[in-house]
Amino acid sequence: MSAIVSVKNLSKRYEGGVHALKDVDLDIKDGEILALLGPNGAGKTTLISCICGMASITSGSVSVGGHDNVRAYRKARAMIGLVPQEINLQPFETVMNTVRFTRGLFGKRGGADHIERVLRSLSLWDKREAQIRELSGGMKRRVLIAKALSHEPKVLFLDEPTAGVDVSLRKEMWNTVADLREQGVTIILTTHYIEEAEAMADRIGIISEGEIKLVRDKQALMHELGRKRLVIELSELASELPQGLDEFPLELGAEGRDLTYTYVTGGDGTGITRLLNGLRERGYKVRDVRTEQSSLEDIFVDLTAGEGRA
Repeated sequence: MSAIVSVKNLSKRYEGGVHALKDVDLDIKDGEILALLGPNGAGKTTLISCICGMASITSGSVSVGGHDNVRAYRKARAMIGLVPQEINLQPFETVMNTVRFTRGLFGKRGGADHIERVLRSLSLWDKREAQIRELSGGMKRRVLIAKALSHEPKVLFLDEPTAGVDVSLRKEMWNTVADLREQGVTIILTTHYIEEAEAMADRIGIISEGEIKLVRDKQALMHELGRKRLVIELSELASELPQGLDEFPLELGAEGRDLTYTYVTGGDGTGITRLLNGLRERGYKVRDVRTEQSSLEDIFVDLTAGEGRA
């Protein structure tokens, strides 16, 4: 799958010396959903702003569909739809006129059939003559997406699309994004919600302090960096960790009722059989064992541990 967005050695410095982005390299594949995770102040919105041409680049380059976003700004920007965090719509304008106006800003005339398809796909067609002020918060966010899709872009950026919305609306938005991907739109979303990335993304990118820490296929990331915990429930309470099993990073439960062994799923062997044999040899009787898989949230916390959050 070819890259539709290519970011090379991108750096961004603001006046005053703030280094917001540091030599970022990122290729976004045509037709994928990429989730960009990071704490507040990590550089997510700055990166989107540089790609979309709304912020100047200190060094490096960005191309969209093969068009450099500085030398061929209009062609690059025409390929991009952007849904910002903030809902900034004219309250007394209708849904239809709002979407038509944005299409016109990109120099595209007509397009009634396209606008109708977009509004229908976002369940906004019945609200096309309603004023923005009459809509719910969820409907307003759908209008933002309709505006972003009005000029038929190939790439859609969603900057914190479900920030501040309830769980049911969040899941509706997930379904909307999945439908857009089925229509061939490449989607990049920034989010604070780990479950949002797990639910929707093909690949996960983690950014912190202006640097891309990693970009991985979601399932591969879970496999490579994910951890499992083996919880061993003992038949008798233990007052201390077993002697002679130092190779295993064991933790004793607060009540001495269980032992927990944490291991990397992608490692060369887990050592579980040796551990259980070692316990039996030392007279420990095991009542039950269970495993617990680490979540993407655990991985994210590990990768950004100790780094500042704004």
